[in-house]
Parts: sequence; C-alpha cells; structure tokens
Amino acid sequence: MAHFTKIGVGNIVSSVEVVNNAVLMKDGKEDEATGIKFLQDLYNNKDTYIQTSYNNNFRKNYAGIGYIYDETRDAFIAPKPFPSWILNEDTCKWDAPVPYPDAGKNPESGKFYSWNEDTTSWIEVD
Repeated sequence: MAHFTKIGVGNIVSSVEVVNNAVLMKDGKEDEATGIKFLQDLYNNKDTYIQTSYNNNFRKNYAGIGYIYDETRDAFIAPKPFPSWILNEDTCKWDAPVPYPDAGKNPESGKFYSWNEDTTSWIEVD
C-alpha cells in the first residue's frame, strides 16, 4: 500500500490516505503523479497530495496529521515538541539540546527519562 498526505494551509498535513499500489502503476512502475490524480479524481478536488513513505524510504519521515511538508528539504517534519529542541538537518527529526541519558537506552537498566523544558534536562521518572 502507498500512503499520500493531503497538504493544507501552511504546508501542514491534514490527512493521510492509503492507496493500493496497483493504482500507482504507469508503464510498469509506481508513479506518484498517478496516485495524486487518483485521489483528486476520487475526491473530485484539486487539493495538493504528496506521497509519504511508511518505511522512511523518501522524504525523511512518514508523515502524520500536523506534520509540515518542507519543500526546500523535500521532507516531512513533525511538530516541534519543545522550544529548546533543534532540527537535525540530516534526519529532519527534532533533537534535544542535551543527549538522552545512555542508561535510558537500555530497557534492562530500569531507568526511563522525561524531558523537562524548564530545566532543559532529562529527568528520571519511575
């Protein structure tokens, strides 16, 4: 199955549509424009649709409602989770200004952390 986003005002994703891969076929290859035309015909509109990849094979991230499509980067970017977080230009994901504690990456450690924007730090949670 292929996934397409409907893009609204401000390049914000307003919906994600699923289209059967067979619909995308043109000259024996999947074709994004064919999928876009299918959705425009289906909904009888000229809205903007852009394909997104469930496996992150293109456009950096699988889009969700509320994500922004950045035309310059040709990428979908999630809403910024906290004011202090920084966009990673390679992944188009948000990074905390302080790395996540190593102990939290190991589930066997029993430690979990939550971001505290007031202190711009990770706080251990029970």
